[in-house]
Amino acid sequence: MKITRSEVENVARLARLALADDELDRLTGEMDAILGYVEQLNELDTDDIIPMAHAVPLENAFRADEVTPSLGTEKALANAPDPDDGCFGVPKVIE
Repeated sequence: MKITRSEVENVARLARLALADDELDRLTGEMDAILGYVEQLNELDTDDIIPMAHAVPLENAFRADEVTPSLGTEKALANAPDPDDGCFGVPKVIE
């Protein structure tokens, strides 16, 4: 696939890029080379390749869920600066 200078100018305009003539010429060549490489990749036979999301297999790093006794109100409020009837006492922020 050959990309034209007018297509590069159009993409630059859409991206709101002001490019000089020498930059347009250079980018036209670079983008054409990139698209040529992609065309080479499209020629590969990938019928037997399994699609994947990651290059290496991932495993869950979390521990298994286990039911354990909870902390309890007395222990939770033991270091609270202002416990109030089994709850954490906080300053009033809304009047």
